[in-house]
Amino acid sequence: MENRLTVTASPHIQDRSSTRGLMGNVVVALLPCVAASALIFGWRALLVVGITTAACVGFEYLYCLLMKKPIPVGDLSAVVTGIILGLNMPVGIPVWIAIIGAFIAIVIAKQLFGGIGFNFANPALVGRIVLFTGFAGSMTKWVFPTKAVLAFRKMGIDAAAGATPLQVANAEGAPLLGQYPLTDLFLGVHGGVLGETCALAILLGFAWLVASRTISPSIPLTYVGSYAAFSLLYRLFANGGMPLGDAGMLVLHEVLAGGLLFGAVFMATDYVTSPFTLKGKLIFGIGLGLLTFGIRTFANMPEGVSYAILFMNLLVPYLNDLTRQKPLGAGKKKKGAHAA
Repeated sequence: MENRLTVTASPHIQDRSSTRGLMGNVVVALLPCVAASALIFGWRALLVVGITTAACVGFEYLYCLLMKKPIPVGDLSAVVTGIILGLNMPVGIPVWIAIIGAFIAIVIAKQLFGGIGFNFANPALVGRIVLFTGFAGSMTKWVFPTKAVLAFRKMGIDAAAGATPLQVANAEGAPLLGQYPLTDLFLGVHGGVLGETCALAILLGFAWLVASRTISPSIPLTYVGSYAAFSLLYRLFANGGMPLGDAGMLVLHEVLAGGLLFGAVFMATDYVTSPFTLKGKLIFGIGLGLLTFGIRTFANMPEGVSYAILFMNLLVPYLNDLTRQKPLGAGKKKKGAHAA
């Protein structure tokens, strides 16, 4: 038998990874956040996540059925989108608004662009931003655990005023985030959307994703690290500056409060909407940290994670092109070649 070398298109490295397997790992990583949200906010947290997950799967099935396309619900990507979307909502969100968010995420942000692999931004992220824009009242109607209410009262704040730790201020408007107990921020004893409150649960999910090689730690670490660096420098040198210890503690409070950790681990690392080169990932993470710091510090909103990720998602094709490794020999003048 004649030996032949079969030359095919790159890439030539293969493994046993599949979309279903990778998405399954993400589902496992999200379970601590789901469990923590139920413990902190009650059984309705499970209802919200269940509704968004079922709606996302249902919309993907129906859309592909109507368009006579292969039905991809078995790859679990719609399940992941549904869980992340549900964890981006407050526990008291009306069911019909949650279903609208699922429609936007799956049909508008994912399927109309060609399905998995072709979406320009994280579908759950788009759903969250649209709901925050169109239903701001319902999306910011926070529920506070009893211990969080007591913590607010110690700081002289009425929890019913609707302030999350990033928004807590005294009567003169001075922020009081630095007075919020670190243990409560770490364990999730405060108001906010379901998935972003418990830092411990997010870190457990991050550890699983890295251990299972589902994601690279480069984007989350660069994102959080660059945000912390920008914020620390600002606290040290702006407006007369703060002592290093006080500035460091305040930055730690900022990292644990809000959606920074959840966004860094579960939304910024989306395969389709994040760079595929290491250099691109590092630039992506630094850009996220800078934008989040800028929005939180100078814009008229306490949180900037969603908008920072959306903006950097739009730049990913350019980051891939700029950081792509050149093919071997590309751009080199051939030996013996002469100018025309």
